[in-house]
Amino acid sequence: MGTDAASASFRIGFMPGVTTTKWTRIWAERHPDVPLEVFATGVDEQVAVLLDDRADVSFVRLPIDDEGLSVIPLYLEEAVVVVGKDHAIADVDSVTLAELEGERLQDATGALKDAVELVAAGVGVLVVPQSLARLHARKDVTYRTVTDAGQTQIALAWLAERTTEQVEEFVGIVRGRTAQSSRTTPTPPKAKKPPKKKVAPKPVDQARARAAKARRRRGR
Repeated sequence: MGTDAASASFRIGFMPGVTTTKWTRIWAERHPDVPLEVFATGVDEQVAVLLDDRADVSFVRLPIDDEGLSVIPLYLEEAVVVVGKDHAIADVDSVTLAELEGERLQDATGALKDAVELVAAGVGVLVVPQSLARLHARKDVTYRTVTDAGQTQIALAWLAERTTEQVEEFVGIVRGRTAQSSRTTPTPPKAKKPPKKKVAPKPVDQARARAAKARRRRGR
């Protein structure tokens, strides 16, 4: 990267539950001269931080309004239900949405810490992606898979018109591109040598061959 790229930090927004450690560690190893600013967003901010130029890239939870964005889907998350340790659901391995009918569902779009606090107190249950259940894990709650709730997808997004060299580099890291392959130019394939042309026999050689063939016939 050039000196201009090295003079500013690279800004990464992420939705709660997304673990960015692996990618930020690789960045720090390859580009120690470019510091990172990593901060959590929310449902209302995960795209806004890109539009407002507060982040260069953002780890988002789909679906989003992707107009003007470049988006790379990364992985899927299972949906789980968070319940108190003494809840009947804690005794089974998984549940369906039908089995949650009659349960008081806590709002998963607000402050999850408060919602989990209510669940721990025995007030309802909470359906969230598994990564969020892990993030808010505590001793007095547990979670079980909701088999038919559908999966959510985590993706990396950035403004298409601001696809900078740094953005391309970070996208390569997320995609698993090695340091050697990041900036190396592929060696062009060697050109194949044209096949040797067969030289047509000269008329004199043809005459000699016919004469030799005739002598062999007379000698039989």
